[in-house]
Amino acid sequence: MSIDEIDRAIAELQARREQLLLLEQQQTDVPASPKTQHIVVIGGRGQLGSLFVSLFDTAGYEVTIIDKDDWHDKSSVFQIADLVLIAVPIHQTLAIIESLPALAEHCILADITSVKQEPLAAMMASHSGPVVGLHPMFGPGVTSLSGQTIIITPGRSLEQTQWFLDQLDEWGGITYQISAAEHDDAMTLIQVMRHFSTVAYGHHLKQEQADLAMITDLSSPIYRLELAMVGRLFAQDPRLYTEIIFSNPSNVAMMRRYITRFEELLTLVEEGDKSGFVDSFNEVKHWFGQYAEQFMKESTDMLDYRKK
Repeated sequence: MSIDEIDRAIAELQARREQLLLLEQQQTDVPASPKTQHIVVIGGRGQLGSLFVSLFDTAGYEVTIIDKDDWHDKSSVFQIADLVLIAVPIHQTLAIIESLPALAEHCILADITSVKQEPLAAMMASHSGPVVGLHPMFGPGVTSLSGQTIIITPGRSLEQTQWFLDQLDEWGGITYQISAAEHDDAMTLIQVMRHFSTVAYGHHLKQEQADLAMITDLSSPIYRLELAMVGRLFAQDPRLYTEIIFSNPSNVAMMRRYITRFEELLTLVEEGDKSGFVDSFNEVKHWFGQYAEQFMKESTDMLDYRKK
């Protein structure tokens, strides 16, 4: 089984899951009726922005897309918007927020960037009405919100955003509400450290001039799966991962601590301290608790699915 086959298996699992969830949702949905709210999506032709445009349009909302080429031509729509959703790359988000014209007092201002503290503060400074930050925890290949996690970070007047949050629920999204600070701290571990570790491992393989074909052939399915996740990252846009890793200065301190812990374990290996290494391993095992067995089962299920 090659890396490409594992990558296709992951994609097939995701696609099948979305199909089943969408079918379940369609069986209970009533036909969409026209909505009264007017939605403006800035960056609506982008990968994630276009998904939300499609969802809003299908649900019966009036949707206006604004991109860099037609910003001035459509500036009047901001005055009648009920929701302005900012769906642009991280490095453009703050500039877009700062350049927004005045919005109606009732209008919801929201964003879908993967960092939350700075964009949320900027939106609250720009708009006196309801503000909420979103972080969809999925990539641009997703075609439905069914079963997908969306993190909600409240800004101002959350109760006035309820119709929008209810719509996310109706689309099958799984919403999870935390503060912007909690979000950014969590993402340092969930996204930044994982991406940085993966980039570092890929960089190491390249510098060692590793024979990927031979490594793939010699690897068991679980090692191939891990290698596939590394290759999967390098098959995508480097700017996305660069923006995530560079998004917060505190990320550097976390990565430095990671390197310190790496060196602590390396010292045990250099000194031949197997007992110390086992003790460290068991401390982490105890800390993982029931999640260790849960993750073992989930990874085994993925491998068993590929065998069918």
